[in-house]
Amino acid sequence: MITRILQEKAEKLLKEFPAVGIIGPRQCGKTTVAKLIQKKVALKTGVYFDLESPQDLRKFENPELFLTAHQDNQVIIDEVQRMPELFPLMRSLIDKKRKSGRFLLLGSASPALIHGTSETLAGRIYYLEATPLLLVELPNKPKVLEKHWFRGGFPNAWQAKTDEIFSRWMDGFARTFIDRDLNQLFGISFSPQLMFKLWRMLAHQQGGIWNAHSFSKGLDVSAITVNRYLDYLQGAFMVRKLMPYHKNTSKRLVKSPKVYIRDTGLLHYLLDIHHAKDLHYHPVLGYSWEGYVIEQIISLLPHSVQPYFYRTHDGAEVDLILVKGIKPIASIEIKYSENPSISKGFTESIKELGTKNNYIITPSEEKEWPINSQLQAIGIREFLEKRLPKIVK
Repeated sequence: MITRILQEKAEKLLKEFPAVGIIGPRQCGKTTVAKLIQKKVALKTGVYFDLESPQDLRKFENPELFLTAHQDNQVIIDEVQRMPELFPLMRSLIDKKRKSGRFLLLGSASPALIHGTSETLAGRIYYLEATPLLLVELPNKPKVLEKHWFRGGFPNAWQAKTDEIFSRWMDGFARTFIDRDLNQLFGISFSPQLMFKLWRMLAHQQGGIWNAHSFSKGLDVSAITVNRYLDYLQGAFMVRKLMPYHKNTSKRLVKSPKVYIRDTGLLHYLLDIHHAKDLHYHPVLGYSWEGYVIEQIISLLPHSVQPYFYRTHDGAEVDLILVKGIKPIASIEIKYSENPSISKGFTESIKELGTKNNYIITPSEEKEWPINSQLQAIGIREFLEKRLPKIVK
């Protein structure tokens, strides 16, 4: 059994808030974590309902009567976005009998995209974002890093006995998501073929600056449609838009976001990379590593620290900067190299941003070594486990 960081956070928050929401992509392990919490925290007082189960769904035909009958239980509702009308009801029930840990809600879509859910429980709920398995949750053993990078963190993909089984699972996951899940999550009508083509185009442009007009030409649809489709993929936690950092400067800065397929196992499937050894000969290698490292770091950040990238029109760039309040606290370059070189643009950006924590993150097994007086190179696991907690505290 893999111990999830998410479980510890959720258990703590359930002692503080009437409702806790765990939101994240399908198949990332939300239900497993919720049932472990039910067993450990709620003991016999917890009840679990899955709104994708017809049997459980029928129990909510009169939701107020049903939930009132469970007012002394911790109620866990899975795929809660299927019944957005529950949110105002839960607000009323919480206000009548406010106690911590009353509701644990699981969802596969961002509340911001589900009508009537984002503000209804304001002040009564804390949302946690669930992710697929993180590197720091896995054993620190040889080849774990390479396997995790190639297959990503969806538990079924990670645990597959062979790469062939991994590829088949990912194929089923991706096609079910496009053909069924997106419509169920958001109640939208769209062309599955068009959405899948967009997904593949995004994979080939991993880490690229977003240009809706360029994608719209390739798909023969409007830029408005492309932006809407991207929002749905982001709202289902499949892609990440990394925003650019702006500060008062005389330099002309890039103002469009970068876009990444969040899970690298899904990325490699979309690129038809079916074996880890084939990744090393693919043009996306460096961008895949960049996206992998960025996702591992962002998934561990506290809410007080925000991630951005920095790029000027002159070519100076930082792959990832961490900002606390209005102050940049770390500049991070990501290189798939055991002997990384530094660009003049990165050095200039460090000076411009004024960051004291400056790192080049590599796949190296070495812990840390100096590049110069301002910059350290470091292996990814060492950074995640030892350096990042000190930087963001």
